[in-house]
Amino acid sequence: MKIPRFSRHALFFSVAVGLSIILLFFVVTASWIGFTVKSECRNARKHYGGTSVEALTALLDDEGQSFRARNRAIWALGQIGDRRALPALKKYWTGRIPAREPLDRAISQYELKKAIPLAEGGLNITAFIWRNGILSGKIE
Repeated sequence: MKIPRFSRHALFFSVAVGLSIILLFFVVTASWIGFTVKSECRNARKHYGGTSVEALTALLDDEGQSFRARNRAIWALGQIGDRRALPALKKYWTGRIPAREPLDRAISQYELKKAIPLAEGGLNITAFIWRNGILSGKIE
């Protein structure tokens, strides 16, 4: 069956618009992740000093901090993807992920499960959009 010329153009246009929307969504999401990581790093460095990895690790180890703040540090360490974070992340890893895990009541095993492979060099498909700021010295 031959598709009419008008329908082929409409189909091509629809696919192009759909792919553009998906690409835009990806870039906005990746940029937001980067903004949030940089914000977490800035806040941790303000309180603990040192590099971002050192400050986030100190925040993670600080039992005076809320579990929510410590879990955000785990997430940020995973997003940064630096091997120097591995000892701290593995220290809290139990391997047992509860069915429901409130982020404000415990160190999140689910977040650790995601962060450890990223710190080991796993693929982070959004990082290429925002990571240059971290590696350029703004957030080290």
